[in-house]
Amino acid sequence: MQYGVCNLSIVPMRREPGDASEMVNQVLFGEAFKILEIQPKWHLVRLAHDKYEGWIDAKQSTLITEDAYLKWVNAGHPLSQDAIGLAQSETEAHNVVMGSPLPYYNQKKLSFPHSEYTFYGEITQSKKSKAELIDIAYGYMDAPYLWGGRTPFGIDCSGFTQMVYRLGGYSLNRDASQQAKQGEVLSFIEESEPGDLAFFDNAEGKITHVGIILENHYIIHASGKVRLDRLDQSGIYQSEIDQHTHKLRVIKKMF
Repeated sequence: MQYGVCNLSIVPMRREPGDASEMVNQVLFGEAFKILEIQPKWHLVRLAHDKYEGWIDAKQSTLITEDAYLKWVNAGHPLSQDAIGLAQSETEAHNVVMGSPLPYYNQKKLSFPHSEYTFYGEITQSKKSKAELIDIAYGYMDAPYLWGGRTPFGIDCSGFTQMVYRLGGYSLNRDASQQAKQGEVLSFIEESEPGDLAFFDNAEGKITHVGIILENHYIIHASGKVRLDRLDQSGIYQSEIDQHTHKLRVIKKMF
């Protein structure tokens, strides 16, 4: 087994090994992974933080030893809190998006294999309250929808909820259908608190969408962009088009 870390700003993770294949996720600066399969130009990887799998360009990963990998994933790195920060060495500079882990952060210094960076930006590493989760969520407002995205410059619905919770100190799985298997079921919207999650299904009954519940029957979610809409027992109501756009399936309390 081989192991790697990402020391680029954002690396696309694809469903199949090819540049034209669908992007299903993104690997962020500072994230570590196992390499499950090697092809001449591509690596099939499994991310350490949520076990999500996909293909990345072999040129876009830095190999590390198993010992370094185990140390990396157990180190409890702080996260970048700004929409975008900067990691700079003598020869390189990388934009670091919100929610990226900062390896071995100490007095603005980051340590990678064979390199060290100075980080310019704010960090976070404490667990947050649900009220603070809402503040984090508003930091993504109007971010454009991007299938597989996990950044303020393009994000999908489950990437949005995962990153908000991650910045709050909590771990969610990557996809909405996976997140829906976590947490405690609530029977009614009235039982929920701001910061809880609402999940929505399609005509076949598959959970395909998720958002974060707000006060006064509103929800913040990524649909076209990160936006606010009304939430009722039927689902998400979008006032601009005067109709429900997503059918409510279940409400979950994650903590």
